[in-house]
Amino acid sequence: MAPWNFKAALACHCADLKNRITMDKARKGHSAGKGIIMQNSHAAASGDNQAVSSTVKLYVWAAIILTIAEMIGAISIPLGPGKVVLLPMVWALLIGAMVGIASRRLPGSIGIDHGIQLRAASILQPALLIFIAKLGLVVGGSLPVVFASGWALVFQEFGHFVGTVMLGLPVALMLGIKREAIGATFSVGREPSLAIIGERYGMDSPEGRGVLAEYLTGTLFGALFIAITAGYIASLGIFHPNSLAMGSGIGSGSMMAAAAGAIAAQQTPEVAKEVMTLAAASNLITTTIGTYFTLFISLPLAVWGYRVLEPLIGRTTKASMSDEGIRHSDVSLEVPELGWSGKISAWLAAGALALIANYVGYKTLSADAFTGMGIMIFCAFIGEALCSLIGRKIPAVCTVSLVAMFLTSPACPWAAEIARLTSSINMLAVITPMLTFAGLSIAKDLPAFRRLGWRIVLVSFLANFGTFIGAVLIAEMFH
Repeated sequence: MAPWNFKAALACHCADLKNRITMDKARKGHSAGKGIIMQNSHAAASGDNQAVSSTVKLYVWAAIILTIAEMIGAISIPLGPGKVVLLPMVWALLIGAMVGIASRRLPGSIGIDHGIQLRAASILQPALLIFIAKLGLVVGGSLPVVFASGWALVFQEFGHFVGTVMLGLPVALMLGIKREAIGATFSVGREPSLAIIGERYGMDSPEGRGVLAEYLTGTLFGALFIAITAGYIASLGIFHPNSLAMGSGIGSGSMMAAAAGAIAAQQTPEVAKEVMTLAAASNLITTTIGTYFTLFISLPLAVWGYRVLEPLIGRTTKASMSDEGIRHSDVSLEVPELGWSGKISAWLAAGALALIANYVGYKTLSADAFTGMGIMIFCAFIGEALCSLIGRKIPAVCTVSLVAMFLTSPACPWAAEIARLTSSINMLAVITPMLTFAGLSIAKDLPAFRRLGWRIVLVSFLANFGTFIGAVLIAEMFH
C-alpha cells in the first residue's frame, strides 16, 4: 500500500473547502440578487400605486372645486361705466390656486403637494385639447362667418404681434428696466418665445430674464387678467363683439378661452357663437404663424425700439443697476409629458368634469351630451395621433382643430347630427375644467414669482393687454 501523503491530503482538503466556500457565496449572491430584484419590483409597484393615488386625489379636488365654482355662478361687479364679470371659470382658477397654497397646512393625505401640482400642469394641455375640439366643431359649422370676416381676420394678426411692443416697451423704459424689456415685451412669452430668446441671447441674459418674467406672469395670472380685462372692455360697448373676439386669439389656449368666454357671456346666444368662432380662427392663425412673426417681426421691432427709445425716455434706477432677479434655474419650464394612457385619462377626466359643469351650471345632462363629449374626446385622440405621426411639426392644437372642423363642415355627411349632439354641451362648461387644473398648478411657481420686481410684472401685464387691444383696434377698422 502506498504511503499516506499528508501534504497532498491537506492540499486536497483545502481545495475542497475553497470550492464549498465559493459555491456558498455564489448561492448567497444569487439570493441577494433575487432579493434586490424583488425589492426593486416592489418599489416600482409602490411608485405606480402612489402615482395613481395622486392622480385620483387631483381629480377629486378638481371635481369639488369645479362644482363649487359652477354653484357660485357668474357675478357682475359694477365698475365705472362698465362692469367686471366673474364667471365660474374665474372662480375655479382662484379656488384651485387657494387650495394649492393652503396645502402646506393641510394633512398630507388631502393636500396638493408639489408633485400633484406638476401633474395638474401636465394634464392642462390634454384638457385644453377638449376645448379646442369643441371650438373646432363650432368653427366647422360656421365657416361662412370666418370667410365673411375677410381682411379683418388677416390684418388683426399684426396687432397681436406688435401690440406687446408698442404698449409695453415705452412703459418698461420709463420704469428704469433695461434690456430685460426686450424679452418681456416682444411677445406674450409662451414656450416658442422662450426658445427664440434662449437661442439668440441665452436664458440667463437680461433678455432671458425678461422673457422668463413674462412667461411666469402669464402662466400664473394671464388667464385671470385677460378674462377680467376683456370682460370689462366688452361691457363698455365701444367695440364690435367680432373685433373683441379676434383680439382674444392671442396664441395661448387658456388665455384665449378666458378672454373669449368672458366676452361671449355678455352676448346673445347667436352672437356668442360668432365670438367663439372668430376667437378660435384667430387663435389658430396666431398659433400656426406665431413663431415666425415673433422671430422676424416682433423681436427685431423690440430691439429697434429699445435702441431708439432708451436714450430718449430710459431711466436709471436701483432696479436698473441690480443684476438680481429671476433666473432660468428658478422656473420649472419642463412639465412632465404624459404618455398615451395619461392623455386618455386626462381626456376622460376633462370630459367628465365638463359634463358636471354642464349639469350644475346649465341644468343639462342628457344622452346627447354624453355622445357629444365622446365626439370631442375622439377629435382630441385623432388630432393628437396625427400630430405624433408627423413628428409634431404642426402643434396638436392645429391638428385637433382641423379634425373637429371637418366633422361639422359641409364635406362631412354626418355634420348636422354631429353639430346637434355637440351643441348640447355649453362652451363655457368646457372651459371651466381647464382653468381648474390651471389653478391647481399655480402654487408651484409662486416662490419664483415672489422674486420678480413689481416693475417687470406690470410690464408683463401691459404686454398681455397690448396683444389683445392691438388686434381689437385693427379689427375694429373693418367694422
